[in-house]
Amino acid sequence: MTSIRLALVAILITLAGWINNANAAEIRVLSSNAMREVLTEAVPNFEKLSGHKVSMTFLGSVDILNRLRSGNENSDLIFLQVSSIEELMTEGIIAKNSRIDIARSLVGAAVRAGATRPDISSGDALKRTLLNTKSIVVSSGPSGTYMLGLFQRMGIPRDQYTQAKPGVQTGTLVARGEADLCFQQVSELLPVKGIDLLGALPADVGHVTVFASGLNSNSLNPQASRDFVQYLTSPAVTPILKAKGMEPAK
Repeated sequence: MTSIRLALVAILITLAGWINNANAAEIRVLSSNAMREVLTEAVPNFEKLSGHKVSMTFLGSVDILNRLRSGNENSDLIFLQVSSIEELMTEGIIAKNSRIDIARSLVGAAVRAGATRPDISSGDALKRTLLNTKSIVVSSGPSGTYMLGLFQRMGIPRDQYTQAKPGVQTGTLVARGEADLCFQQVSELLPVKGIDLLGALPADVGHVTVFASGLNSNSLNPQASRDFVQYLTSPAVTPILKAKGMEPAK
């Protein structure tokens, strides 16, 4: 308990420093949709405590990479899966050694609300479900990349599944009746109306994606951005992460 109290004291001291910061800044965030729910809920309290303002843009991972590589993006802070952050650091778009891991996310499955809930309790059960499902859709992001590889390993016929266009929520397609079963990060499926979440993939075929932040090499507000990341990795945000289908990265 003593260590927990000390950690909380350290956080309070840091927050007090933010409150007294006369150089409040606007932090421009560019994030993948997987982090949307967490950031949307965490930002108001951070703004109140720090005096900084956070403006957020959410896009699919592919669109974010394209924007950053175009050279016309002026965001301060980027949130993407770890492998993409590392790639962008190598390219010099994200500042070297600025990666901070924020959250762990699992791939989930969902069907239309009220539909029969298929069995995905094990790898074998999932394979049977996939083979008996006419229309399956996966995301254009990291979860979709993983699922396409899994389908190939399981021998699922190619005409049974499609990949959504960048930025399109697979849950929305299922809710509209355009697919029978979808796969995406649990954090992206939870807020979608009109679907029933089946849960995360079973452990024997499950997949964890780590989402991280990276500082844009062109950031105009690097210190304020670091303050925001420090807040996101504090215990204060852990309940938000869990409520939104994620876990702290560490």
